[in-house]
Amino acid sequence: METCSSAMSTRVKQRAVIEFLTAEKVTPTEIHRRLKGVYGDDAVDRSTVNRWAIKFRGCEPGKAIIVDETRSGRPITATDDKHRQLVDDLIQNDRRITQQRIANHVGISKERVGVIIQQLGYRKICARWVPRRLTDEDKQRRMECCQQLLQRYRDEGDDFLLNIVTGDESWVHHYEPEEKRQSAEYRHLSSPRTKKFKTQPSAKKFF
Repeated sequence: METCSSAMSTRVKQRAVIEFLTAEKVTPTEIHRRLKGVYGDDAVDRSTVNRWAIKFRGCEPGKAIIVDETRSGRPITATDDKHRQLVDDLIQNDRRITQQRIANHVGISKERVGVIIQQLGYRKICARWVPRRLTDEDKQRRMECCQQLLQRYRDEGDDFLLNIVTGDESWVHHYEPEEKRQSAEYRHLSSPRTKKFKTQPSAKKFF
């Protein structure tokens, strides 16, 4: 059998058949049975046949519109270039800004904000823990103290170790330390990771 092709979809062809048989007073059940016999698995379901049959009964035979009307569809406005630029500017100004704050500022949904952030290539990354933030003076002072202790050990030997007294101590902060999760910032994959120091210079020590 020669294979034929057509630009008309199978569904549109079946609508034409439904229109013709409906005009001949054939019941939807019988129409569906005949469509199954010809189109097999590609045949429309029983409810679709019934819906189109009702529509065709109200039209003059041969005058019904069987093709779908052209629809422009809903324009995509929330993720356009304008909104992407607004979101990018907000993130550049505040790397710790939340999606909800961005949504409130830009006037779009939080879900759309998440899509735009992914399109821009951002991820929210926590800062990397490091022990302390030391200035150059702090580092120099520590080195000098260590050198002095080593020199005393060289001069006094184990007797120096016997003179060392240790004890427990408590750290009391004058502020509420920031949690690691609170340090999360929006970064690109290629951006350097920020550092978070476990001990800040403003922390005060009490014995």
